[in-house]
Amino acid sequence: MPWAKIVKAVWDWRGVWMTAPGVAIVVVALRFAGVLQPLEWLALDALFQLRPLEPQDKRVAIVGITEADINSLGQWPISDAVLAEAIAKLKQDEPAAIGLDLYRNLPVPPGHERLVELFESTPNLIGIEKAVGDDVGEAVAAPTVLQQLNQVGSNDVPQDGDGKIRRAVLFLKTPDGRFLESLGLKLAWLYLEQQGVTPEAAAINSRWMQLGNAVFREFKANDGPYVRADDGGYQVLLNFRGGAGSFEIVSLSDLLSGTLPPDWARDRVVLIGPLAVSLNDFFETPYSFNFIGSPQRMTGVEIQANLTSQIISAALDDRPLIRVWPDLYEVAWIAAWCAVGAIASWSLGRIGRIVVIVPLLAVGLTAGCFWLFLQGWWIPLAPPLLGLSASTIAIVAYIANQEREDRQLVMNLFGRHVTPQIAEAIWRDRHELLKEGRLMAKKVQATVLFTDIKNFSSLAEESDPETLMLWLNEYMEEMAGLVLEHGGVVDKFIGDSVMAVFGVPIPRSTPEAIAADAIAAVTCAVDMAKKLRSLHRKWHAEGRPIVNMRVGISTGTVVIGSLGSAEREDYTTIGDSVNVAARLESYNKEIDGGICRILIGEETYVHIEGKFPAQYLGSVMLKGRQKPVRIYQVLAD
Repeated sequence: MPWAKIVKAVWDWRGVWMTAPGVAIVVVALRFAGVLQPLEWLALDALFQLRPLEPQDKRVAIVGITEADINSLGQWPISDAVLAEAIAKLKQDEPAAIGLDLYRNLPVPPGHERLVELFESTPNLIGIEKAVGDDVGEAVAAPTVLQQLNQVGSNDVPQDGDGKIRRAVLFLKTPDGRFLESLGLKLAWLYLEQQGVTPEAAAINSRWMQLGNAVFREFKANDGPYVRADDGGYQVLLNFRGGAGSFEIVSLSDLLSGTLPPDWARDRVVLIGPLAVSLNDFFETPYSFNFIGSPQRMTGVEIQANLTSQIISAALDDRPLIRVWPDLYEVAWIAAWCAVGAIASWSLGRIGRIVVIVPLLAVGLTAGCFWLFLQGWWIPLAPPLLGLSASTIAIVAYIANQEREDRQLVMNLFGRHVTPQIAEAIWRDRHELLKEGRLMAKKVQATVLFTDIKNFSSLAEESDPETLMLWLNEYMEEMAGLVLEHGGVVDKFIGDSVMAVFGVPIPRSTPEAIAADAIAAVTCAVDMAKKLRSLHRKWHAEGRPIVNMRVGISTGTVVIGSLGSAEREDYTTIGDSVNVAARLESYNKEIDGGICRILIGEETYVHIEGKFPAQYLGSVMLKGRQKPVRIYQVLAD
């Protein structure tokens, strides 16, 4: 490609080169500074809530301790005897695993001995400890006997900056140096072990755990939209099955009363945990996001159930785990959408089109991110949306400024020459008429009209300058007004002459339009004669001089465009028809035309024949022409 074409291509797309890179740099900087992190969390929440409901995982169930259970038992914590009875009833059904999401670091008599016996005789029962203290409270130890049997899991969950749970811990290191699995993981292991699935190091990264075909990628502080998050322990992003109530839940009273179906818990993972509002074991999750109404919170036991279900379904059912892109991919993704916004807006060029198309692109971006989320990918949504919007706004601002300049150009070129209606039509079609701040040159079929005052030089010699200028301005104003009235363009004033063009600047190429322009020009000339007669009466009454005028009209091809320099530019018409009209106006000044002599060329006569009284004057050689021209005189009087 020649260098000139490269330069032109760069200039033609200057809005894109000027906008997209700058916007991308700013948005990427905001992304990695963490400014957009809350927006990305909200986007994830919305994706979770928009996702179709998943079928209930029958492998996991919950025995919930409700407010009614506490009222019925008359105490909290529930006694060891009641808890032992609940565990014993579950054991009868031979569940795959029992998760005790209750703190039991101290005895709650009566029945402590019985509870300890059940702990010792139930190898698939997992208790909990709070391994890491926080601002709310200190660490809480597990039951001693379960600790000794290594049947303990952590129920610690990391909270994001907005207080919501979006991650889970698989392993953590306790302050005393022990490595501790989470309750959800230990329960899932027990279930999977019975299915012949055991944990192993992932082939793609030996630091990652693999169960079946599922590889649990370890969450890092800056994964996805996160910036400098607490990535202590071995964390994963939680792929919730749904909001609160997504698992089968029965009350403790239902279990103790024996009203549950036989073998209700067989081969299932059953968690026992509090649901009562008074116990305040609630957390906000992506499903707490709600524009209307109170946020919906999820109990801690349901969060552990979600983790257990996530691990089992990923290992056995190939249910997707939530993954994120590397930073380089995210940067490319954000930059690409900044470019899309700039390219689309620049290509569309008109603000009206942009406000329709770019929102559709934003919808497409959102739909694409949602589809990828259904496949298990959480990719940036807020940064590319911001980049798309910012690029569009920047381009719109540039276009708006350009339109202001173009409008000023149009007004400078045409404001004094055309009617407001034609000026608006020119503005409406500016994209076809203007290029790089100039009126594009075009060949068009038009009719040119020249007028001149007869014996103006003698009149000028006899009048004082001020009087002459006032008189001439009055004359010009009336003649120019008639041109505009008949849809013409006043091209220029030359001394006492007026040049007008009909059929520009918006090209009219049909035969009917060309004929209409010719008729309009001749009609204008006839009306000029009438107006001059009216002025004669006025000037005569005022004692001012009276003059006659000559008009030349020619129809044919002309070239229209803007001419001049950056400091001074004007609209003009050039071409053979302009020369012919000027020569007709000045031809044989002895031909009598009364108050207004109107000479036209043959091309004009063809269009006005039969519509105006006219006579053929002959075929003559006009100055500067190589061939004779047939001329006609329109009889205005």
